[in-house]
Amino acid sequence: MQQAVVRTRKRAARGTQGASMADVARMAGVSSQTVSRVSNGYAGVNEETRQQVLAAMKQLGYRPNSAARALRRGEFRTIGVITFGLSTTGNVRTLEAIANSAAHEGYAVTLLPIAVPTQDEVRGAFSRLGELAVDAIIIIQEVHLLDAVTLSLPPNVQVVVADSDAGDRYTVVDTDQAGGTRTAVRHLLDLGHRTVWHLAGPEESYAAQRRTDAWRAELTEAGHTPPPLVRGDWSAESGYRAGLELASQEECTAVFAANDQMALGLLRALHERGRKVPDDVSVIGFDDIPEAGSFLPPLTTVHQDFAEVGRRCVEGVLRQMRRDTTEHGLTLVPTQLVVRDSTAPPPSHRPA
Repeated sequence: MQQAVVRTRKRAARGTQGASMADVARMAGVSSQTVSRVSNGYAGVNEETRQQVLAAMKQLGYRPNSAARALRRGEFRTIGVITFGLSTTGNVRTLEAIANSAAHEGYAVTLLPIAVPTQDEVRGAFSRLGELAVDAIIIIQEVHLLDAVTLSLPPNVQVVVADSDAGDRYTVVDTDQAGGTRTAVRHLLDLGHRTVWHLAGPEESYAAQRRTDAWRAELTEAGHTPPPLVRGDWSAESGYRAGLELASQEECTAVFAANDQMALGLLRALHERGRKVPDDVSVIGFDDIPEAGSFLPPLTTVHQDFAEVGRRCVEGVLRQMRRDTTEHGLTLVPTQLVVRDSTAPPPSHRPA
């Protein structure tokens, strides 16, 4: 065993290659096939033998050649993720869920954030992923770019998109944005509010557009006139600025904010203008961020299951890879209304 170590160190000193699989096999007293099985994490190897092989690898400084294995297998066990920024709660939590789900399946994640959401940046990201050797791509889509750009996909790479209208060309996974919005608006109307104001997200966002459309449709179908739209940019600061405007509207007794961060800014503005929540104005958010229950008052909001979205994205690309086929269609993950203390009947529906 000691001779194998000496031979390996002499080769390294001469500038030739380091320890080989055969060296590890000789030192551990096993076959090269057993070393290969231990390197690849396959079951069926006696635990004592496995520890023996690992000890030999460590002593010899042997590292399995993952690139060579990938070429032999025809896969890299890596999923590329393109995301249009990491500033929003949805993007960050979806990415976290994708990374966790991929790791559970034995895959690594290569992240390519796009700082400036332009068509050239999208094309460039796909080109870079082609060079980085990935088996599949998941796109976390926040802007209206995927439909407008001519994509050059790397060969034999499957694609799943989170948050898009491109279900006729890709596998798309999304939360039920419209269903969650309708439930929130209906909750406020059932409490007795004559209408519901909407603090919307940025105009270029798919999620914001779906929530705005569903808000307007739910009010119209219930026979209520939608009030003027107020728009933010997902940030608490934009919610605060919009809140100052909404606080001046005496007839405003209920607001549906398109995300919890803007709802937080809205709560501050209403407080500063002397409009009590929920006594004077009810507020509902969207996302159910971990801090939502600690707002003052605790925020009623729509819960999104980001972990399930991430899991289904990974499941979708792996299913396509194993079947060697491209799937089209939309999978919606249900949302849930979480009722806390920021909503109540309007003043006109409470006893004097």
